[in-house]
Amino acid sequence: MSESEFAELRQSMIAEIVAMTVFSCGQLDKAALQSRVLDAIGEVPRHLFVPPLLKPLAYLNRPLPIGCDKTISQPFIVAVMTDLLDPRPSDRVLEIGTGLGYQCAVLSALVQRVYSIELIELLAHQAERRLADAGCRNVVLRIGDGNEGWPEQAPFDKIMVTAAPEHIPPALIAQLKPGGRLVLPAGPPDAQRLIVVQKALDGTLAQRELLPVRFSQLDTAAPH
Repeated sequence: MSESEFAELRQSMIAEIVAMTVFSCGQLDKAALQSRVLDAIGEVPRHLFVPPLLKPLAYLNRPLPIGCDKTISQPFIVAVMTDLLDPRPSDRVLEIGTGLGYQCAVLSALVQRVYSIELIELLAHQAERRLADAGCRNVVLRIGDGNEGWPEQAPFDKIMVTAAPEHIPPALIAQLKPGGRLVLPAGPPDAQRLIVVQKALDGTLAQRELLPVRFSQLDTAAPH
């Protein structure tokens, strides 16, 4: 497929995201996502972040397998989570679960710098190449256990987790700046919810649970 054909499919994907947002307004407490978020998703070439055989399917509004029993998230969910994070141009963002790098690329277009952690070495190396091909120059990748965060680079303005722990990892709360925001799926596999945690300037936490979701579980590195 040509780049112009991919661009046309991206715009159709955006239209579907907009329609789904209106349909889900009761669960999201809003009927529209931020225009800058939609613009970023409309520019990022999702077909660069899926296996070659799946490129013709890259702009369907559905998750797709990326290997290692992992998936690239449904575009609607990527859009919603990015909007809930409320990324700002000056933000330093921690992402847990790089996968092949699509969500990371979307964040890269919206913030100052993204620090992304992937447990699976094969995916991390592929993500590094794909992000470079997409022109993402403000991303730093690390192979490691996302449950532990990235203490050497903390604190972070925003944190996004793209795999589901049963409980919010305490290290991520600790590494979030006062005034910061954490967006993640959490809960047991059959009862996950999308959660937004806001840390006030005095360090107190407020938590909102939104729509039900289904993510792969957030894995933990095996002990040495």
